[in-house]
Amino acid sequence: MELKNGVCIVTGSATGIGAACAIQLAQRGCRIVINYTKSEAEARETLRACEQHGGEALLVRANVAEDADCRRMADAALAKWGRIDALVNNAGTTKVAFNHADLSALSAADFQYVYGVNVIGAFQMIRAVEPAMRKQGGGAVVNVSSIAAVMGIGTSVAYAASKGALNTMTLSLARALGPQIRVNAVCPGFVETRWLQEALGPAYEGAKARYMSNAALQKVCTPDDIARAVLWLLEGSELVTGEFIIVDGGAHLGGSPTKAR
Repeated sequence: MELKNGVCIVTGSATGIGAACAIQLAQRGCRIVINYTKSEAEARETLRACEQHGGEALLVRANVAEDADCRRMADAALAKWGRIDALVNNAGTTKVAFNHADLSALSAADFQYVYGVNVIGAFQMIRAVEPAMRKQGGGAVVNVSSIAAVMGIGTSVAYAASKGALNTMTLSLARALGPQIRVNAVCPGFVETRWLQEALGPAYEGAKARYMSNAALQKVCTPDDIARAVLWLLEGSELVTGEFIIVDGGAHLGGSPTKAR
């Protein structure tokens, strides 16, 4: 798809990966719906950054776990621009329970909360934009997943499981929504974001150092790194659907080159 003059909804785009996606889309001439639930001040900063790059943007407060909010976000894009070309399902949440062996650390409510945003929210957003994409003859969806989905690691079992479910849903919907709509996923590793800093707390710097030492490229990701992969899946990959791109500096390979020698 052509991003210039296109319309893209980016969920959870006040900060981090979502904000980076919105700004890079604006740089390509795309019109963007910027979504937030709580971080209004940061969302307005992202809006200003998009406008500074010449992009049109619309701010919508909505909780993707609520189906009515998802439909309202899609309706807002259609009311302003008359079309929806792309969706970046970036909104996500977690329940921190780093010790995966502690099965008492998570409740059924924790799982339901995490799945409500990370899986059901993504599904509801795709369902909300699907009629417009089909009517105009095409569209593209990128789900922001996680290396946790591939390796069974991360902030909690609930988080890893939810991202695994998101990957499986990516496969299901890529098959179901083709040929008009492509559905892919990006699986980031350790990303330098406020969200991860808050989740890890005092353990952040130590976790970052360990990650870098074990990654083949000995680097962590920035939000811009992930956004570039997202934009490629939107614009530069017309024959790619049902695919996951791991962007993690080679951490999933299980050890850095220096440790392998």
